Amino acid sequence: MWLLRLAWALAVLGIAAGSSPGPTVPPPDKASIFADLSSAELRAVRTFLMSRPELGLSPSRGGPLAKNTLFLVELLPPRKRLALRYLDQGGPRPRRQARAVVFFGGQAEPNITEFAVGPLPRPSSYRPLRFKGGRTVPFAARPMTQLEYELLHRTLAEAMEPLYRLLRDATGFWYHNCSQRCLTFSDIAPRGLAPGERRSWLVLQRFVEGFFLHPVGLEVLVDHRDPDPRRWAVQRLWYNGQYFSSPQELAERYERGTLAVARLAEPPLQQLFSSYEPRGRFATGTPTEVHGAKVCEPQGRRYHLRGNHLEYGGWSLAFRLRSSAGLQLFDLRFNGERLAYEVSVQEAIAFYGGHTPAAMQTKYMDAGWGMGSVTYELARGIDCPETATYLDAHHLYDTDGPVRFSRAICIFELPTGVPLRRHFDSDFQGGFHFYAGLEGQALVLRTTSTVYNYDYIWDFLLYPNGVMEAKVHATGFIHATFYTPQGRRYGSRVHSHVLGNLHTHLVHYKVDLDIAGTGNSFETMDVRFENISNPWSPGARWVAQLGEPGQGWEVAPTHMGLPTVLGDGPDPAPIPRRYHLAVTRHHENEPTSSSIYTQNDPWEPLVSFEGFIRNNETIEDQDLVAWVTVGFLHVPHAEDIPNTATPGNAVGFFLRPFNFFDEDPSVASRSPVIVRPLDPPTFSRLEIQRWTPASPGPCITPEPFTYNGTYRQE
Repeated sequence: MWLLRLAWALAVLGIAAGSSPGPTVPPPDKASIFADLSSAELRAVRTFLMSRPELGLSPSRGGPLAKNTLFLVELLPPRKRLALRYLDQGGPRPRRQARAVVFFGGQAEPNITEFAVGPLPRPSSYRPLRFKGGRTVPFAARPMTQLEYELLHRTLAEAMEPLYRLLRDATGFWYHNCSQRCLTFSDIAPRGLAPGERRSWLVLQRFVEGFFLHPVGLEVLVDHRDPDPRRWAVQRLWYNGQYFSSPQELAERYERGTLAVARLAEPPLQQLFSSYEPRGRFATGTPTEVHGAKVCEPQGRRYHLRGNHLEYGGWSLAFRLRSSAGLQLFDLRFNGERLAYEVSVQEAIAFYGGHTPAAMQTKYMDAGWGMGSVTYELARGIDCPETATYLDAHHLYDTDGPVRFSRAICIFELPTGVPLRRHFDSDFQGGFHFYAGLEGQALVLRTTSTVYNYDYIWDFLLYPNGVMEAKVHATGFIHATFYTPQGRRYGSRVHSHVLGNLHTHLVHYKVDLDIAGTGNSFETMDVRFENISNPWSPGARWVAQLGEPGQGWEVAPTHMGLPTVLGDGPDPAPIPRRYHLAVTRHHENEPTSSSIYTQNDPWEPLVSFEGFIRNNETIEDQDLVAWVTVGFLHVPHAEDIPNTATPGNAVGFFLRPFNFFDEDPSVASRSPVIVRPLDPPTFSRLEIQRWTPASPGPCITPEPFTYNGTYRQE
């Protein structure tokens, strides 16, 4: 096993020896083996499983927590071996199957079981899926459900009754029996300090627009492990820097007048600091009341989309939007040659520091919050250009049927604003020999994940020169806690009673590269300096840079991120937080580096990435997978109000051809412009060569902005 730890090493997955068949582009219908389940297929799987008496399934919503429910249904991708046989060798089409996650909470020994259900579109059988090492999923590791949140709300409302006067007097809001002036809460994970626990710290906030920035100084620890909510209990409270054993103790301290009360000002009805309403003016007075620059397609779209098959320039790929973790590309090819079998988002994590118990406990692992299922509507002209193609998504995640998320994905061609390449060839006498340039453009495949306070914008960009970029922007509301003087060590005071807690973002990708076949090798190029003698000037010396470049595709992170040391706290072992890049052999029982169960059981994770790399396997001339971790440290500041802005908060990586082609493959583009003088040195006549129309023509269609924003069960 080889792990890359060098910040300045060049990572190249090289070509194995031997020839490969000529490149071909598969027909679009073949991409459908990777397509997400349709609404009809999701409904068919649910209907079939609900009809099986031995499973004893009940509806997800309503009723008791101690019951058997269907939590998640999504595509179970075909095994790679079978998919390649179908794509490349004319083999049989793989059976279409679903992955179904069932919570068996209504039995003596509750557990979670995953099933393969098929064949689709008319399922008739199911079988349990086995995890690596024969592991089982403990019931306490399950993600939170809407029902559990409703029961948690009831528990908290009852517990907060003794604190009505304190909350009303200090905040103007309260929790139980409220209508307009209500408190709400955000919950923290991991939920406890050891396996099997399910204890959540809840941060109480005023329920106003942008409530994430309105903590009131009260945090409550609730034990909700028992399947019977009547046995749930508040174990601890933290208020304004002090701990209390019960709500009654806190209420008594307030009534006796011995409590240090944090009194909050009344929030304004307009221009609340956490809202997007304009306030203030720019000093220059330049107009902002008119539309800015827009993306246009003057001669129409230059990409083809059929189902889940996308083509652009030399690129072709299949894509899907997993409810569990987000965007996933399959069969990524350039000029018909497969570059990668799979490129996909695996996990997004954020480790926080803080003085309050909730802040110090926060270690978010967003696959455990349904990162791929919270893909809400993209706004035309803001989230994506008006000219983009918008696609709906269907999720069955903690619901009693498929839910359609309108405009969850967008596809558009983006002018990069910088030439892909250009040169001005000066004659150094006031003229030139030629000018040539190729405008910069890329095709963007985008979705978003709104995981409570944070919004992630996920992009895959395809460039004409064979470069692919994976990128994620972080925006949305910061995860904030109540300000105390002791908290200044852990962040910035971004408002009067609000601390923006310091945290590290880490994002993990799987890159299953198949370069000229599945037999690949991995190497790094270390650049070093050498002091050598000058062969044409005896006695002189110079310092030269040396490196031995290979051939293949380069994995180049745009931001390495920071290694994270967690001490004695929960160690998210499935996340390769220690490695910027790790390369392993492909195994069918290692499809992902994390899971939806990691968030609530990071101590004994079902999927442990460390297990992937400790088997000491050879990675020479093998089917290899690169696991890429990128990230950044976020020290919140006042300018994160109301939301974190995208500039400076983006990370990702490039896949770049490295000595793979004879020349830049973008020479096949018909978009360059070449200018040559016909009568130097006067330069009164020019030859302008271009292969596109001389004028782009009108750009924008006068359609008004519309937005729906609903996502409903069908």
